[in-house]
Amino acid sequence: MTHRLPLVRAGAAAVATACLLWGHAALAQHETGENARDIEEVIVTATRTAKAVDRIPGAVSVISQRELEAQYLVADDPSAALATYIPGYAPSRQKMSAAGESMRGRTTLILMDGVPQSNPLRAGMREGYFADTAIIERIEVINGASAIQGMGATGGIVNYITKTPKAEGTHVTVNARLASQLRHDNVDWKTGVTVAHKSGAFDLLAYASAQQRGMAYDGKGRLLGMDAVQGDTMDAGGSDLFVKLGRNVGDQRLQLTVNRFQFEGDGDYRTVPANFAAGIPTSSTEGTPPGMAPRNDVKTASLDYRHADLLGGALTAQVFSQDFSSLFGATNTATFQDIRYAPIGTFYDQSEIKADKHGAKLTYVRPDLLLRGVEATVGIDYLRDRSRQQLAGTGRTWVPTLDFTSTAPFLQLEYERGPITVRGGMRRESADLRVDTYTTLAAYGSRLVQGGERSFSKAVKNVGAVWRFAPQWSAFVSSAEGFGLPDVGLVLRGVNRPNQSVASLFSLEPVVTRNNEVGVNWRGALGHVGASAYDSRSKLGTVLRINAQGNGVLDRVPTTVRGWEIVGELRASKVLSAFGSYASTRGKTAATAGAPMDLALGARSQAPDKLVLGANWQVAAGTQLRLQATRLEDRDINVGRTVGTSNLEEHFRGYTLADVAATFDTRFGKVGLAVENLTDRQYIGYYPQSANYKEAASYFAGRGRTLSASVSRTF
Repeated sequence: MTHRLPLVRAGAAAVATACLLWGHAALAQHETGENARDIEEVIVTATRTAKAVDRIPGAVSVISQRELEAQYLVADDPSAALATYIPGYAPSRQKMSAAGESMRGRTTLILMDGVPQSNPLRAGMREGYFADTAIIERIEVINGASAIQGMGATGGIVNYITKTPKAEGTHVTVNARLASQLRHDNVDWKTGVTVAHKSGAFDLLAYASAQQRGMAYDGKGRLLGMDAVQGDTMDAGGSDLFVKLGRNVGDQRLQLTVNRFQFEGDGDYRTVPANFAAGIPTSSTEGTPPGMAPRNDVKTASLDYRHADLLGGALTAQVFSQDFSSLFGATNTATFQDIRYAPIGTFYDQSEIKADKHGAKLTYVRPDLLLRGVEATVGIDYLRDRSRQQLAGTGRTWVPTLDFTSTAPFLQLEYERGPITVRGGMRRESADLRVDTYTTLAAYGSRLVQGGERSFSKAVKNVGAVWRFAPQWSAFVSSAEGFGLPDVGLVLRGVNRPNQSVASLFSLEPVVTRNNEVGVNWRGALGHVGASAYDSRSKLGTVLRINAQGNGVLDRVPTTVRGWEIVGELRASKVLSAFGSYASTRGKTAATAGAPMDLALGARSQAPDKLVLGANWQVAAGTQLRLQATRLEDRDINVGRTVGTSNLEEHFRGYTLADVAATFDTRFGKVGLAVENLTDRQYIGYYPQSANYKEAASYFAGRGRTLSASVSRTF
């Protein structure tokens, strides 16, 4: 394996050195009173109780509304925002599919106000599009394995927090966004209306939006390839309806949140396969692809109750539901062929994943329990998840209904004395998975698989400490476990041997990941800097390998991911600031259980080394300018290595992309202008370029230079 890293390592070292020097300078100025300002305390709720970040033993990030607005002006893409602000998050694919968009080489649990949006039982990698970006106030990210919010966070937690009215009275905000590359059928537009009302103890926020997206072009002026099967954000449109009602009664609050999000392709373009010999990536041409257009339809609802002073503590209760439906495009893949319907190779069908979840969360936090400085957090979570995958054209079962029930009590203890905070806890996951008897598709031999029930019970633990060893400085050490299941649907749909049963499939054993991490943080009047190093291990992990036939095979082998990250923002003055981050990740696995750990994790699991640098400049009162650049470094792994018929060799030629955005306060409202891919760089995206099994239908280039404008006005 070779890595050409001198440029990035030099850049990372420069960023780290600059951050430390600026940190010492800022600390000195703060202590002497020069440029003194109040230090903003950042509070995180994704840990089940509101905590300042310097009280949490771990790498925690908060993406503010200001940062989100700047990024969404450049590209209205949730995963692009995460890739910009979270060092260990993989590059965006610029598609509806999030395949390859991992965090620290592992899976991410996605939440919205604490309600799970991920579908770990049958992960179609379409869970990233579940709400309009305009309703998000901030994003809280816990990096590394965690069980505090339940199953599926072996790589971390991403919790999207929706907006709540802040000011008294009634305010109506109208916003619109327009983006284009000034080419044929190349206009994206979105418009939305927000009504925010707050009157004493009652508040309401309602939002409605509609959007339409045209096609896009690469840096050479060619139409980008349409992902007609997995789903695309081009040639598509959608809508969102969001309502949040809240009522405060003394120390208590009751809140109802409902969101309905729809996003669907228009079906006006079909895919033109790549020409690898000529170096031409996948493109598109006008035409109607077969079948129904891909779509996402997501309904989320939650009822939250909080009592801030109950028996000396705080009680939080939530009941929720989420109905997720994701339709994929039609294809004549060998998997869907059945001589009963049409001659082999001629039949088109399309799959649809449906996942219906409902559950409840109960949390009670009691400070100063028995001893001053001791805080106890106790609670219990309940989840019922019914997921299935069918072929929409014929009604055939591809993945039978997976009826999953989980009950998980937990206890977390914290002790704070002076500059030291120690936290530790345990969560007991008790889960049952029931599957009815079913028959696999003809491509797998029409095998009858006996249904059955699998039960799992596992205690996942965490322990850590934070030491605030100097003003604005803190260091932490932590060890935390995350709990998850392999993609059960992927396992069950691929059974191709006779006399199999759900109860005997070893592949359904759970995945437990332990993340050990150390880090240091500085947060002062002039900015913040954080650095950490981690070691993440799964004795029985999961690795998806694509065989010579293009089918995914899930292998249960150990995996280890090691890496380090640095992130910071430094304010040189009230009008000028700089930000940056660097992440280096090295994942290893084995060819088979018990074999040497000498294979690198592939692009589906691991991102390349990534450097992000940028600056914010307040040019004048009410005028902000933002410039940012992202560098993805070259990556060459597993040269000459294979497992079975799966070729594991991957090559990636890195690239640098720059963006610029500006906002202006005018008498007409807030106006924004942005340019994505400022230099009009021609490039092939990280995942399609790296994937060891390259398909001519999915060798996608990235967007070329794109102009966008927005306006927002409040009445």
